[in-house]
Amino acid sequence: MSGSSFELPLPHPFDFKLCLNYMARSKSESLYRMDDQGVNRLVRLGNANRLIRVTCPEGGGMRVQLLQGGSFSEEERAVCTDYIKDWFDLKRDLEPFIQFSREDKLLGPLTASFFGLRIVGIPDLFEVLCWAVIGQQVNLAFAYKLKQRLVEQYGDTANWEGACYNAFPLPERFANVSMDELCSLQLTRNKARTILEVASRMVSGELSRDRLVKLSNSDVVDKELTTIKGIGPWTAQYVRMRCLGDPTALPVGDVGLQNAVKQWLVLDKKPTPHELRALFEPWSGWESYITFYLWRTLY
Repeated sequence: MSGSSFELPLPHPFDFKLCLNYMARSKSESLYRMDDQGVNRLVRLGNANRLIRVTCPEGGGMRVQLLQGGSFSEEERAVCTDYIKDWFDLKRDLEPFIQFSREDKLLGPLTASFFGLRIVGIPDLFEVLCWAVIGQQVNLAFAYKLKQRLVEQYGDTANWEGACYNAFPLPERFANVSMDELCSLQLTRNKARTILEVASRMVSGELSRDRLVKLSNSDVVDKELTTIKGIGPWTAQYVRMRCLGDPTALPVGDVGLQNAVKQWLVLDKKPTPHELRALFEPWSGWESYITFYLWRTLY
């Protein structure tokens, strides 16, 4: 590989097409562009944004290519490698989950349907928190519109082959942004307040992904996140699943998960949070993956 590209080995199982299918669930996505072969994204590598393309050539590993700007520096390549591994959950050994699920009459068909699908993560803590806050109590289509307005207003951009790529804004960008400015994007005052609070805590160093990952257990992480007004248990669980790589996150209050379980088990009504906890108890340690797969059955 040249200095403008490198290849990462793939764990087993891994199905890039299934991951791409998940990422293509909305045509309104503003942070990457996709085709049948891969995905292009503007990512922060050290002190600069770099436009990369991720593909999985047949018979090979995952290829990461720099689309503009010469070659990767050694530091950029290291940061990009970590980002890609977190994005596609490449560090996780799924073999125990696959073996475990094959012996379970309920999980077997579910995991077989999505064999090789990894949890597609959001490695940027600020991005995942903003996305979770933006999506509260609105439909998904409107949530994507709000995200697009936020990234177009405050994020960096790059142009390549006639297309504009957006990077999610850094928390520092909001140091002098007012609530009224955010509300002009059609964010509620509560959501605007929460986004500004998250940005402030991240700039000060009080809140960071590294710090959360190092906390002793998931309950401590939940407690830490929910000290922020506007972030409740669902958001904390979502962050643990999509950003922190916690396989035990179980958002029992999530309506989508409740609907998926109702459909999956052919129930007369949606399960209660208590019923969901009881259902998932035998599957301890893999709650995030089962939840992610159940969400995937909805579309």
